[in-house]
Amino acid sequence: MPLTTLDALLPLLRCPVCASPLAEKGLRCTNPQCKQASTPFHVAGGQPVLVDASDSILDPAAVVPAAPRQVRGLRALASAFGPKNRVAPRIAQLIADEMRHVTGRRPIVLVIGGGTVGSGLESLYDAPGHDVAAFDIFPSPNTQFVADGHRIPLADASVDAVVVQAVLEHVLDPWRVAAEIHRVLRPGGVVYADTPFLQHVHEGPHDFTRFTESGHRWLFRHFTLIESGVVAGPGEQLVWSLSQATRTIVPVRGAAAAVRLAVRPFAALIDRFGSRAHAVDGASSVYFYGRRADAPIAPREMLVHYSGAQHPISRTV
Repeated sequence: MPLTTLDALLPLLRCPVCASPLAEKGLRCTNPQCKQASTPFHVAGGQPVLVDASDSILDPAAVVPAAPRQVRGLRALASAFGPKNRVAPRIAQLIADEMRHVTGRRPIVLVIGGGTVGSGLESLYDAPGHDVAAFDIFPSPNTQFVADGHRIPLADASVDAVVVQAVLEHVLDPWRVAAEIHRVLRPGGVVYADTPFLQHVHEGPHDFTRFTESGHRWLFRHFTLIESGVVAGPGEQLVWSLSQATRTIVPVRGAAAAVRLAVRPFAALIDRFGSRAHAVDGASSVYFYGRRADAPIAPREMLVHYSGAQHPISRTV
């Protein structure tokens, strides 16, 4: 995998408190007025925790490597027969192709929430023409540092592409994270995001927000649209809903997984043969792929963007 190293990223790293460059020795801030100039960043799992503790949900001292999840029985079977993300592999190839056209430097793809390799993104890590930099709120073999997406500790215009998959529902202020993505991208850089719309709460206290397809587009209003749409449709949304309903009324371990297994074939038919317009209105998750722009789209453009099945209601005075 073309994962870059922390040493290679050092010239691009910035202090999350004051945005100054970091000193190589001890990864301290080079700004003598900054509190991180005299206090080194916490290290967890051998990786620096580049977080401003005064402005983050993360407690740097409490960051530890994530424990491996043991999924067995019906839950493991339900996961094995889960839906395949058919959008991400195609976008990953588009990003890899885009990176091959970068000249004069080796391009960098930044993965936000990259503690695990995202669904359908394997080819992005395997492609030879770029390096992958990644961070998460915990250290892992797939990351170089720990950070908070609200303050990405990288220099302005320092990366060529950003991938943020199944992450924006877990941040307190996704609009701020989108602004950070815009900041760290080079002019003309691209972003791929996929985010839930109709899914129940997951990751417990770290789950905050959902987006319609149009709302997701507005989140990335400072980007030129290349394409957007549905990752998983109403069929998969039905699986999520019935699974949560089962947990509510049948608190037996494995019951929800059994329901997911039973419903999934029907759900797959819905999403394969159902109306695309209605899928936009009832999606389980949506995506956006776009290019960094110098100015945001106008609010009225959102009315034209909508591609669902509900037509505007004409009103007469």
